[in-house]
Amino acid sequence: MNQAQVFRVDGMTCGHCEAAVRMVFEQLPGIVEVRVDRAAGLVNALGEGAIDTAALARALEDEGFSLVSEGA
Repeated sequence: MNQAQVFRVDGMTCGHCEAAVRMVFEQLPGIVEVRVDRAAGLVNALGEGAIDTAALARALEDEGFSLVSEGA
């Protein structure tokens, strides 16, 4: 069963940032759909189960972004 989760991500300032954050999420195992709202700093992710937030935080940091919180 798919599970929706919302994440607050800091550091998105442009369309390129938005695309980079989307790519980070899409590379995580089990991700089905990703919607990024750069203006609000939110990412809605639909996955096949819970998303590994520690792995997500590391991947975002590698790209220059910060995982601020899970849930909005």
